[in-house]
Amino acid sequence: MAASQGMFRRKPVEQIAEEHEGDLSRSLGLWQLTAIGVGGIIGAGIFALAGAVASQTAGPAVLVSFLLAGVASAAAAFSYAEFAGMIPKAGSAYTYGYAVLGEIVGWFIGWDLLLEYTAIVAVVAIGISGYFGFLVEELGLGLPAWMLGAPGTGDGHVVDLFAVLLCLLIAFLLNRGIKTAARFETSVVAIKVAVVLVVIVVGFFFIDPANYSPFFPFGVGGAITGAATVFFAVFGYDAMSTAAEEARDARRHMPKAIIYSLVISMILYVLATLVLTGMQNYREIDPVSGFSSAFASVGLRGLAGLIAVGAIVGILTVMFTFMLGVTRVWYSMSRDGLLPAWFARLHPVRRVPSRVTWIVGVASGLIAGFLPIREAAELTNIGILLAFVVVCTAVIVLRYRRPDLHREFRTPWMPVVPAVGVVFSLWLITFLEPLTWLRFAVWFLIGLVVYLAYSRRHSVLNQG
Repeated sequence: MAASQGMFRRKPVEQIAEEHEGDLSRSLGLWQLTAIGVGGIIGAGIFALAGAVASQTAGPAVLVSFLLAGVASAAAAFSYAEFAGMIPKAGSAYTYGYAVLGEIVGWFIGWDLLLEYTAIVAVVAIGISGYFGFLVEELGLGLPAWMLGAPGTGDGHVVDLFAVLLCLLIAFLLNRGIKTAARFETSVVAIKVAVVLVVIVVGFFFIDPANYSPFFPFGVGGAITGAATVFFAVFGYDAMSTAAEEARDARRHMPKAIIYSLVISMILYVLATLVLTGMQNYREIDPVSGFSSAFASVGLRGLAGLIAVGAIVGILTVMFTFMLGVTRVWYSMSRDGLLPAWFARLHPVRRVPSRVTWIVGVASGLIAGFLPIREAAELTNIGILLAFVVVCTAVIVLRYRRPDLHREFRTPWMPVVPAVGVVFSLWLITFLEPLTWLRFAVWFLIGLVVYLAYSRRHSVLNQG
């Protein structure tokens, strides 16, 4: 039974925690979950967006951009950790919002995440493709210009074919089953972290302190705008939490994996951005393949090629984490009746939502193939920030509404920490471009029409 009627009806937390047990395969342990989290956080932020934001938005203050985004993300991470230990189900922010704030809130967060996560997969694919282009140049291979980038990104560019193929590759891997896919993810995360450590250690010896001046060439506002742009690079744990239903001991392991993955990633981000902006003046940083071009500029072209290979392999994990996230949110919404049940059908052997995985693979491939990285990135931020607002608000509401519930992990300094997450997220939203707001408004209106025309009547809670 719903706890309230109409668009704000809610499922009791106990009911959500117990239903659908056994639908998805529980195969993931603590370190596999942590690897998925690190895989989602570390990637495009270092190998693609760090260079773009440093050269065009923040300069050396890209470090401040990552720290600001990290503070907001950490405040929200504690809230996610509390929910993940209490409601170990697929869906993440969608499920938490549905349980605490009502169906209409859960719907809009889930609807937003479908677009945001799919766009993130596309952005990362474009970032990898940029390093692929650098590597092709280094090897002296002459590929046709039409296949090397989206229209408008270069002479003769028609489609970013490599980015399209990467999206389809990740969809294929996810369809092999969560256990097989997680093994791939864990192995590649190890390679990626090793590459980042090489970048930091070797790059440290080529830092020129003069490159840090001026530290705020675009003003403090540039650093804040940069924080809003790189924000999606510091919340992979959000997508990882959608896999709670596939963890062996989700109540204990999910909170730990969320915190561990964020701490590891932020340390690497801070050190890597210091190296990047110290090695090369921000005006000269390549916005597409920043680290490779920086190492090439100091005569380490061999290492630059290694970084490009590491970036291509390593950023695959970000695509993996967010495609996993969007497919599990979509699956969860369909299972709840808010989208057609056809999407929620699992593969009979591998127990994965194959249909939505292939749909997301194709959709992200189309975005990656035909939009420049900056335009694609602008699709990714506002919905995620709103999801953080919802989760941080919901954890406060539920703490006071149901203090009796068992919580494997409790957000510290309640309600200050989640309130900080709300304030920071709303603050970062105000720095997004007007075009981002317009795109969000259009997607929001489409979602409202879908909810009123279909979801409200077909909701499992409405049927019950």
